[in-house]
Amino acid sequence: MTVETNPPARSWAQTVRVYFTPVMLSMIVLGFASGLPLYMVFQKLSYWLRDAGIERSTIGFFYWVTLSYTLKFLWAPIIDRVQIPFLAKLLGPRRSWIVTAISGTVIALVIISQTDPTQGLAPVAIAAFLLAYSSATLDVAIDAWRIESAPNDMQANMAAAYSLGYRVAYMTSGLGLAISEWADWDWSFLAMAAAMALSAGLVFLMKEPATGTYKHALTGSLPQKIVKAVVDPFKQFLGRLGWWLLPVLLLITLYRISDFTMGVMAAPLYSDLGFARDAVGGIQGGPGLIATMTGLFLGGIASMRFGMMRALVIGLVITLITNGAYAWLAATAGPDDLGKLTLAVVGDNLAGGFVTTVFIAYLSSLVDPENAATQYAMLSSFYALLPKFMAGFSGVLADSVGWVWFFILTAGWTLPAAALLALVLGWGPTAAKGQFKFAERRTTENSPEEPEGGKTE
Repeated sequence: MTVETNPPARSWAQTVRVYFTPVMLSMIVLGFASGLPLYMVFQKLSYWLRDAGIERSTIGFFYWVTLSYTLKFLWAPIIDRVQIPFLAKLLGPRRSWIVTAISGTVIALVIISQTDPTQGLAPVAIAAFLLAYSSATLDVAIDAWRIESAPNDMQANMAAAYSLGYRVAYMTSGLGLAISEWADWDWSFLAMAAAMALSAGLVFLMKEPATGTYKHALTGSLPQKIVKAVVDPFKQFLGRLGWWLLPVLLLITLYRISDFTMGVMAAPLYSDLGFARDAVGGIQGGPGLIATMTGLFLGGIASMRFGMMRALVIGLVITLITNGAYAWLAATAGPDDLGKLTLAVVGDNLAGGFVTTVFIAYLSSLVDPENAATQYAMLSSFYALLPKFMAGFSGVLADSVGWVWFFILTAGWTLPAAALLALVLGWGPTAAKGQFKFAERRTTENSPEEPEGGKTE
C-alpha cells in the first residue's frame, strides 16, 4: 500500500471547466436516473399512502420493499460479467444494463399510477417492489459506469456530478408532488415515468467506458466461473483491509443511519402538520434545491481543504444539527408556518448535499475498478442494510414516542458513527482511509483538460 499523494494544483477555471465535459454531463443525467425512483418510493409513495388514510405503522413496514437496495450485491456479479443479448452489442455492457433497468422503473411507475391503495395494498406492493428492484439494479450499473469512466483523482468530481443529478431528481420529485395537488396522484406517477423514459433515451448518446468491456473473461468450469465472478472480488477486498474491514463496514453502515430513519417519516410529518402538498413541493424544489447545490459545493471544498476523512467528520456534525431540527419543527409548527418548514428543509438539504458528496467519494475510493460493480454494490449494501431495516420500524417508533422524541432519537444515531470515524481517522491504514492506489488508477492519471477522463485502458 502507498499513501495517496496530493493531487496536482488546479486553477479555478480548470476546476469549473471539468464539470462541463461530456463524461461529467453524462454523470449528471445518470445521477438523475438513479435518484428519481428512490425519491418516489422513499418519500412520495409514503406521502401518497398517508393521504389515502394508510396507518403510519403500515407505511413504515411498506418501506421494506427497498431492502432490494441492500441485497443488490447478490446479483451485482451478474451485472459485472453477463451481457444482455443485442443491447450489449448496440450500447456496450454498462449502458445496456442501465437502459434495461430504467425500463423496469418506467413500467413500475405506470403500474403504480393505475392502482388505488384504498382498494388493497397488494398491487401497490408488487409495483413498488419492481420499482425498487429495477432501481437497485440501475444503481449497480451506474456505480460501475462512474468508477470506470474516470481515474482516481477525478472520483470526487464524478461524485459531485452524480450528486447534482441525484438532487435534480429530488427537485423533479417535488414537482411530482405539486402535480398530485394540481391534478391527482395518477398523473404525478405518469409524469415521473416519462422523465425516466427520457433519461433512458439520453443514455444512447453517452460513451461506454473502456474498462467496462469485461476484460476479465470467465473461463474454466462452472464452479471456477462462480469463484472468479463472486468470490474473488470479496476475497480481494478482505485482503486489502484485513481486520480493519470490520470497523470500515460498521462506519459505512452507521454513517447515514440518521438520515434513513428520520427521512421516511418526514413526509408523513408534513401531512400530519397540515402543510399543503404544493407548498411542500415548492419548498423542496426551490430553496431546498439551492441548499442542496450549496451543500454539494461545500462538500467538495471541505474535502479539498481539510481532506476527505475530516470532511466526513463535518458531515456528521451538521447531520446531527439539521436532523434534530425536525424535532423543533414537530414541536412548534402549524400548517401556516411555512418559514419554519423552509428552514428545516433547507438545513436538511444542505447537510444532505454535503454528506452525499464526501461519502460517495469515500466509498468509491475503497473500490478496485477491476471489480467495480461487485465491490461497490457490497459497500453500498452494507451502508443501507441496517438503516433500511430500522426505517421499517420508524412508524412504530413515531407512534410510541411522538414526533418530537422520534426526531431527537434518530438524530442521535450520529454519535456511534462519530466514534467509528474517529477510530479510522486516528489509527486506520491507508486502505481504510480510502488512500490506497490501485494499479489501474495509477495508470489513468490525467489532467482536467481531458474531457473523457483520460485513458482507461
